[in-house]
Formats: sequence, C-alpha cells, structure tokens
Amino acid sequence: MMSPKSMARPLPLDLFAKEKTMSDMKSRKTPLHLWIIGGLALLWNLMGAVDYVLTMTRNEAYMSHFTAEQLEFFYGFPAWVVALWAIAIWGGLLGIILLLLRRKRAVPVLVVSFACMAATMIHNYGFAGGAEISGGSGIIFSMVVFLVSLALIFYSRAMARKGVLS
Repeated sequence: MMSPKSMARPLPLDLFAKEKTMSDMKSRKTPLHLWIIGGLALLWNLMGAVDYVLTMTRNEAYMSHFTAEQLEFFYGFPAWVVALWAIAIWGGLLGIILLLLRRKRAVPVLVVSFACMAATMIHNYGFAGGAEISGGSGIIFSMVVFLVSLALIFYSRAMARKGVLS
C-alpha cells in the first residue's frame, strides 16, 4: 500500500530523466543567443583592442595604411581623449567578458564604455575636425561602432531583466 506522502508527489513526465543539478538548471537558463551575440561581440571588441594597441604603440606596419594628416590627427589626441578611448576600449571588452560570464555588472561597465566612446566621438568629430580627416567612411564606421555599442547595452539590460545575468 502507498503512503500518503508518495501519493501526493506528482509523477515526472520522463521516468528515465536523471535528477537535475544546479549546473544543469543554470546552463538551461542561458539562451543560445547569449553565446552567439557574446562571442561575436567579443571578437568585435578584440578588434578594437588590437586597433588601440597598434595605434598607441605606433606600429609601423599597421599605421602605414593612414595618410600623414590622419597620423597627425591620431597622434595629436589630448591625454584626456586617449584616456577616455582606453576606458571605452577596455571597458567594452570587460563588459562583454562579464556578459559571457552572465554577470549583471556587464550592464554598467558597458554603459561607462559607451559614454567614454561617445565623448571621444564628440571631441573627434565635433571639435577636432575628424570628419574632414577621416572622410565619409570614417564617419560611417564610427556610427556602426556607436550603434553596436548601444545595442549591446540594450541586450545586456534585457538579459539582466530576464534573470539570465546574476
């Protein structure tokens, strides 16, 4: 005869399913699109980091693709612009790593990175003549960087709201 406790317990849908561990439940909670978007964003931010390092170290092979006027522009950034650029680059990379680690801290880190990037763009295009030096392709690329960064903030906020980030 069955005890009252065993009668009250619902039967599992899959009788052969193993007991779920915490790691199983956590990995099921992470949507596949987080890994795809996070992985692509990691590659995107790594390209930005490489650009920053090669520009700051004045790598001859890399910088040889720019005109003398463009090089003068890049090397003439005030220290505060270089500092904001560094925060934007390394903050973006850290933010994406935090996103891939499913940490809520990704959101404010990406916001700070975005703010620093926006400030450098305002300086470069609004006050330093960057539009004339970089031309249309430079402006378009900068807008793509702006939009991707903004999209990553909205995405990370959505993942935090859904409980994917902890």
